Amino acid sequence: MNIEEARQYCLSLKNVTEGLPFGDDFLVFKVEGKMFALLPLDGNEPRITLKCHPDFTDELRDHFSAVEPAWHFNKKYWNTIFLDRDMSREDICHWISHSYWEVIAKLPKKIKLLYPHESDE
Repeated sequence: MNIEEARQYCLSLKNVTEGLPFGDDFLVFKVEGKMFALLPLDGNEPRITLKCHPDFTDELRDHFSAVEPAWHFNKKYWNTIFLDRDMSREDICHWISHSYWEVIAKLPKKIKLLYPHESDE
């Protein structure tokens, strides 16, 4: 997966906005004003930083060399996934969606109702 594919997948999710609040090198994706993904545009190894349920953070890091604790984020909840290592495109899309739903899960109930979700992650 490349940066543009990751960007397009993030934008395909309902009510996602993108912006550059941390400068031109970091594209941030939000739902309902809350960040769920950060995509560095610095030209280094392509990667995306995602929120993750704490039950899965260590498991993912142990299973994939593509997954590392996120730099400058709470390592209990955030992982960085390198897009060109040993994680499939399908898995990367799954974890982008997981991050999106992790953020929605913390929103007030009346807002969460606007986001029907067919599976419990």
